[in-house]
Amino acid sequence: MKTDVPQGARLPHLWEAIISLFSLVVGISISIVVYGLDPQIPMLLGVIVSSVVALRCGFSWQNIQNGMVRGITNALPAMIILLVVGILIGVWILAGVVPTLIYYGLQFMSPSIFLPATLLICAITSLATGTSWGTAGTIGVALMGIGAGLGFPLPIVAGAVLSGAYFGDKMSPLSDTTNLAPAMAGTDLFTHIKHMSYTTGVTFALTLVIEIVLGLNYGGSGGDLARIQTVLATLDANFTINPVLLLPPLVVLFVSYKKMPAIPGITLGVLAGAVCAIGLQGADYEALANAAYGGFASETGIEDVDSLLSRGGLSSMFFTISLIIVAMMFGGVMERTSQLKVIADTILQYAKSTGSLITSTVLTCIAANLILCDQYMAIVMGARTYAPAYRERDLAPENLSRAVEDSATVTANLVPWNSGGAFQAATLGVATIAYLPFNFFCWMSPIVTIIFGVMGWTIKKRAPEEGEAAPATSAAE
Repeated sequence: MKTDVPQGARLPHLWEAIISLFSLVVGISISIVVYGLDPQIPMLLGVIVSSVVALRCGFSWQNIQNGMVRGITNALPAMIILLVVGILIGVWILAGVVPTLIYYGLQFMSPSIFLPATLLICAITSLATGTSWGTAGTIGVALMGIGAGLGFPLPIVAGAVLSGAYFGDKMSPLSDTTNLAPAMAGTDLFTHIKHMSYTTGVTFALTLVIEIVLGLNYGGSGGDLARIQTVLATLDANFTINPVLLLPPLVVLFVSYKKMPAIPGITLGVLAGAVCAIGLQGADYEALANAAYGGFASETGIEDVDSLLSRGGLSSMFFTISLIIVAMMFGGVMERTSQLKVIADTILQYAKSTGSLITSTVLTCIAANLILCDQYMAIVMGARTYAPAYRERDLAPENLSRAVEDSATVTANLVPWNSGGAFQAATLGVATIAYLPFNFFCWMSPIVTIIFGVMGWTIKKRAPEEGEAAPATSAAE
């Protein structure tokens, strides 16, 4: 994380940095809770306040603007993925890919096991591909439709999807966050994964138990059979249902497993869907273009089906992208003008014990997701800020990498204005605040990590040969 102060400027005082932080948190809270407004404008006011604080500390406007631009630049890959996923959803619905997945899922998945099955399916998919976003945007979308057909509340289904997706994202050696965290902390990938398995295994087991209980509670009656039959009949009447339509998601999963980058991999899924739309649904170029840009408009006359399938398209992501842009402007200013560094350094002064150090690491990473609005920046900040303290206390770097990933990676999707939360809400069609209580794995992970730290469980001391180890430098710096 860049922390150098230009000539003529000074480090912000703690109270100045806190003013910037409070301007964002209070502004968003009042706007959303009291007035029910969208968060972009109050976040923009936070950008203004943090910029004024930076000017007061002697930073030039060019420094502040560079921070905004750098923040937005860091989020550009995520925004491109958002646009491509929007296109993918619209084309896949038009092609009958999503309707086919829903159709087969409603026939073969029992309501009583749906939630734990969803958790396990998404965990395996994400573990194999290394991407929570790709899992949610493909398999997750289909499972949302199956859950709706079975009569499950959508926030509960979204919670199961994301719990499984982020388990795989955390534990897969193919995941970018799983590679970034140990690189920043100064340990190797497989040592990091092995050390995470203790806390992650406990959290996942607890999540699985909860999903089983919820599944029995909501699906114990066998579901609304009449509603399911209506959905099945409507899908069959309006789409050609064919096993061939399972190929596009299999293509995406295969290229993800082969570590093809997300953007070309998802684009291949779009192209495969387009071929299926033309060959099996009789779609022409105009229908494809309309679905890709404006999403699919379902007009079956059955409300359950129409509300489920009328979605997707490039334009559906514009709201989310505007949210990410403003959020990254704020995070960029806070990072470039060292306001975040001042807050983190103050927290570190009170971390005297191993438990308090790990707790501080976790809370700082969560705060970074709230402020920086990007999980990658939160990982870098948490690891780079606390690495010297872990070395000074003879703690192995995998303790740091575990604390960082158990907090920064999994809590990004719990923040509505974070790129992770904005993406998942737009992709699954459920507001972040609505699915948050049911995303058990993601909010329990930092709690379990703190408990392990406070109790001293599986805390590893640094080996003598690690004495001079230092965290790697990110390519972006």
